[in-house]
Amino acid sequence: MSYALLPLAAPLLLLVAALLGFVRPGQRPRLVPVFAVGAALGALLIAILSLALLIVRGAGTSALIGFGGIGLSVRLDAVSATMLLLVAFVGWIVVRYARTYLDGEARQGYFLGWLCAALAAVLLLVQAGNLVQLVGAWIATAVALHRLLLFYPERAAARRAARKKALFSMIGAAALILASVLVWASFGTSDIANINAMARSGDATWAGIVAAALLALAAVLKSAQFPTHGWLTEVMEAPTPVSALLHAGVINAGGFLLIRFADLMLSAPGVLAVLAMVGGFTALFGALVMLTQPAVKTSLAWSTVAQMGFMVLQCGLALFPLALLHIVAHSLYKAHAFLASGGAVEQVAAIRRPGPVAVPNGLAVGRAFLIALAIYAAIGTAFSLAFGFDHKSPQALALGTILIFGVAYLLAQGLADAAPRELTRRTALYASAAAIGYFALHSAAEWLTAGVLPATPAPGRLEWTLMALAVLTFGLVAVAQALFPLWATHPAATGLRVHLSNGLYVNATIDRLLGGWSVSKAP
Repeated sequence: MSYALLPLAAPLLLLVAALLGFVRPGQRPRLVPVFAVGAALGALLIAILSLALLIVRGAGTSALIGFGGIGLSVRLDAVSATMLLLVAFVGWIVVRYARTYLDGEARQGYFLGWLCAALAAVLLLVQAGNLVQLVGAWIATAVALHRLLLFYPERAAARRAARKKALFSMIGAAALILASVLVWASFGTSDIANINAMARSGDATWAGIVAAALLALAAVLKSAQFPTHGWLTEVMEAPTPVSALLHAGVINAGGFLLIRFADLMLSAPGVLAVLAMVGGFTALFGALVMLTQPAVKTSLAWSTVAQMGFMVLQCGLALFPLALLHIVAHSLYKAHAFLASGGAVEQVAAIRRPGPVAVPNGLAVGRAFLIALAIYAAIGTAFSLAFGFDHKSPQALALGTILIFGVAYLLAQGLADAAPRELTRRTALYASAAAIGYFALHSAAEWLTAGVLPATPAPGRLEWTLMALAVLTFGLVAVAQALFPLWATHPAATGLRVHLSNGLYVNATIDRLLGGWSVSKAP
């Protein structure tokens, strides 16, 4: 069954390209840029062939190259195939971009080498069939990212962000290693598929619950959840391709870890509840701070903090297919946003902006939210045979309600007294399209991952409480955002904006608690 090892060829190509970059680390190194782009394209083609292999042969785990459960093996299923395609595609785009972006840099070969090494580590991570490979790839990804963050070592902010990220990475890696040891001792195997199968069919043990808690800790630290989010907002000191690379499975690795061990996580509902609370709070916090950021890349970084919080919230509500879908959608649009940020700034600067088209009052905002919820309910009912409420868990319906709140903000602009009719029609159309898209994509994600990811269990009292709290808080924030033009000039709003623009000083407090993060001068 040598064909089952096909996905391993993708990281192997990138590792060869990385070695070439390390050998020729200087300015415009001969063959390095061309070979790096070629290796990334080859990795993408191998990912496509791996998907074809999955369709033809079905899901499975390859034989282990090693002994005693230690070595390399490939787990090919809907989750790993999706992540392979995502990482390889975004990675190819980023490497192509970096080839031009870094042209003329004194250490161009060095950067491309670590860029390819990081992509190779992520590809090994998402296809890992055993615990040892997963842990090794997890650590290797952190090491490669650390070197990329220090590409400009003379920048004090870059060194501070790298040191902070290294600390959280070490704590997360220690948690993952301990979780793996507990899982291996509890289930007697390092094979990930077998671990999930036994967790699905067996009763929860104390070792399994502790392991789930440690996996959750590793995921939270990897995905920059509150209050460990500071390093992510400081990586802007690194080259733009690094920011885009984060969305090729690096910052998303925490969500992938929870999805990969979904059956084990379901055995610890208390851990999932904590994830839902941490993720929900991070999403709200990141979204509010994002609105106050004047710099486009910093705003995008805070947006990523919020999006990763929402992804963790989805995992906490046991909506693992939706979390996987979120990873794909967010990675594609956010990587593009970072790579296109320079051009976007020029385009916005060239636009003559007369101000907002219309400012909605409180009545318009109230009508907008009621209409958005009515559209959501009507579409869910009308398409009940395919996408509707009859087939959706309460958790999924609550999440859809939160998402439709974002559309309600657009509707409020269209329902303002001064809004043109064309704007009203467009916002109503967007609301309908968002509701249809949510139900359709959720159904598609569930269908594609059926048999691989567990179904969302019926919520208990704790889950109902968390869902109600999430819907209420996200709704209040959405209403406040829609009404912001009405109270933006109030002195209290001005002061709040200043505090929010500084992230409520959480990152500064963390820096002080960790000793001030004094950094030595670059050599």
